Amino acid sequence: MRTINFKAVALTTEINLNKIATHFGINHKFRWEESLTLNEQALKGIVPDLTGKSIYVFPFGSIVFVNCEHHEIMDLIHYLGRIEKSLALVTTLDYFDDYKIEISQDEIPAINNDSLITSHEESHHREIVGTVLAKSVALDRLEIDIDKLLDEIEDIVDYLQRGYLTVSDKQLAKMSARILGFRLSTISYIMLLDKPEITWVNEDAERLFDELSTLFDLNDRCENIRLKSEMLMDITSVFSELAHAKRGNRLEWGIIILIIIEIVLVVIQMVLK
Repeated sequence: MRTINFKAVALTTEINLNKIATHFGINHKFRWEESLTLNEQALKGIVPDLTGKSIYVFPFGSIVFVNCEHHEIMDLIHYLGRIEKSLALVTTLDYFDDYKIEISQDEIPAINNDSLITSHEESHHREIVGTVLAKSVALDRLEIDIDKLLDEIEDIVDYLQRGYLTVSDKQLAKMSARILGFRLSTISYIMLLDKPEITWVNEDAERLFDELSTLFDLNDRCENIRLKSEMLMDITSVFSELAHAKRGNRLEWGIIILIIIEIVLVVIQMVLK
């Protein structure tokens, strides 16, 4: 039995594939839905043993390493960080997932949670597995980030239930910007659910992509993120309206106080005369 090991990591929100491709002498204008493949020849000189190793770089911030050890992964990330600034500060792998393709004539072909078992490797297997894994870890990253923001919102809602609105305009602006960022990312991830180009010309590749997408719940998870981001925007809108109303009340009270002061001054002047 032969095993092909995959490790997908979500490192950032965006990677400039064209910049990396140019560095490796690849003359191709990459579109959003495409990935950059760096094979043994491209990786020569970066890691000592290149046998069977390759990586897939995706524009939405994920990289999939094939048959690479942990130290080799970190070396490759460090090298790419010299080319792409978004990778320069990566020191840990916080969002990752592992998968493998097992090639065996003695086992029944199957798609499991942690492995694809097949009697022989097809040309599309690595690309499809890598693509689905890359999307899955990117969604992991977004899910965790949006849940953190939801926790922050819950604290504010708790204060609001007690009759206090402690959110400043600056906090509201930052929160709204973060939520809008999630909304923008969600749109991007919806675009990612488009099938890879190979699936349009290869029915087996399309079938594998659909099965793996279902296994990793890509569509449902993306929809959940979209709904959560919409809910966050609604809550932020409520906070904004309350904050504006609070400022309006302060302004009205300020005007009333000024009028009272003016009346008092006029009365004092009349009394003095």
